[in-house]
Amino acid sequence: MLAHPTLDKLNAMGLAGMAKAFSELVANGESEHLSHAEWLGLLLEREWSSRYDRKLAARLRFAKLRHQATPEDVDYRAERGLDRALFMKLLGGDWINAHDNLAICGPSGVGKSWLACALGHKACRDDRSVLYQRVPRLFAQLALARGDGRYARLQRTLGHVQLLILDDWGLEPLNEQARHDLLEILEDRYGRKSTIITSQLPVSAWHGVIGDPTYADAILDRLVHNAHRIELSGDSLRRNLPRKA
Repeated sequence: MLAHPTLDKLNAMGLAGMAKAFSELVANGESEHLSHAEWLGLLLEREWSSRYDRKLAARLRFAKLRHQATPEDVDYRAERGLDRALFMKLLGGDWINAHDNLAICGPSGVGKSWLACALGHKACRDDRSVLYQRVPRLFAQLALARGDGRYARLQRTLGHVQLLILDDWGLEPLNEQARHDLLEILEDRYGRKSTIITSQLPVSAWHGVIGDPTYADAILDRLVHNAHRIELSGDSLRRNLPRKA
């Protein structure tokens, strides 16, 4: 008798997860043997899970991760020099709480972007805001945003997100505007947020990519000195992927 009015009230209050669980419990004959506390506990657990799933989905949509990578799927057997203990520690997220950075370096195809996205996925699970950007495309977006009035808003987003993933750093030298934009982003983030940067180049070569010595010193000081490092090696993992017919 009370089932439908209760469902209406739960849905009206935005408790969709609780409403669905209530319907299932009412339809289940065994639920009659549950105590009031057990009923309430089950309803609350389902509502919490429903809200968490919706929030996680929203976090992942905003993050725009390049790969659907999860921590559970990380391959520690591949011969690429990945330190399992270090990566497991990074998955814990203490470095994000400390506003440290992470540099993942290695040749093409060893999984740099994939590992960065796995860390990004874990950060989303931990209710952190994450945003993935390929560096060449990012500078093009900033140039367009400068022309159509979105520059300040885009810079705020890049500066405030809790974990920013900058992928494919160092593919080409930076021009004057790109140097300025990158310094502004890192200045906003330094000591406040965390950044993952992936590159085929070793950190020792980054100074030359930036070009201008003054900008290079300023950028690397904000990016590298508090950065954890993963240095990968080996052959491309893409060679082991099955070919499509």
